[in-house]
Amino acid sequence: MTSMAQIAAFGGVILLGAMSPGPDFAVVVRRSAVSGRGHGMAAAAGIAVGVFAWVVAVATGIAALLAASAVVFTVVKVVGAAYLLYLGIKSLRAARRGGGTLSLDVPDPGGRGSWAAFVEGLLTNVLNPKAALFLIALVPQFLGSGASALMLSVVALAGTVAWFLVVANVVGALRKLFARPAVRRAVDGLTGIALIGLGIKLAASSRP
Repeated sequence: MTSMAQIAAFGGVILLGAMSPGPDFAVVVRRSAVSGRGHGMAAAAGIAVGVFAWVVAVATGIAALLAASAVVFTVVKVVGAAYLLYLGIKSLRAARRGGGTLSLDVPDPGGRGSWAAFVEGLLTNVLNPKAALFLIALVPQFLGSGASALMLSVVALAGTVAWFLVVANVVGALRKLFARPAVRRAVDGLTGIALIGLGIKLAASSRP
């Protein structure tokens, strides 16, 4: 397999991984629906940077500690699960407070701007050891055969951000629908339940 074919194959696997439902998807959808496509795109960028960082960590051997050490895995797992639970509870509280109308030119008052959305996306990905283990299993298969660590990192970043930018823009384009109080409460409520469920699932997971 040529280097370009390997890079294309790697990009395809990364894209499929990004498309699978999970906390990253939930965060981008909620940010886009409640705060607009700009905030959703910022969250998408944060997630992509997280994926980039994990690929670099795998390529340099740092991420191997996560796979080899039960203690490190448990620490990352517990912190990640706690963060997902925090986001889920925050969403449920927003759903409970819901009501009134949303001015489409005013950011979500709980969002603190695009930077907060970026950080939320970044932490959601970086604190998910399952994302790291997926890349630990994937990246070595493409290293050393003409594809450099830097190239794979860039491809991972580009593929991830491309998918989540599509999600952010599609949801953002429907923001007039999400501006309705009942719909906003439903989005916040469903997202909160999903994030709490994912947090519990992560907390209960064991190291492969």
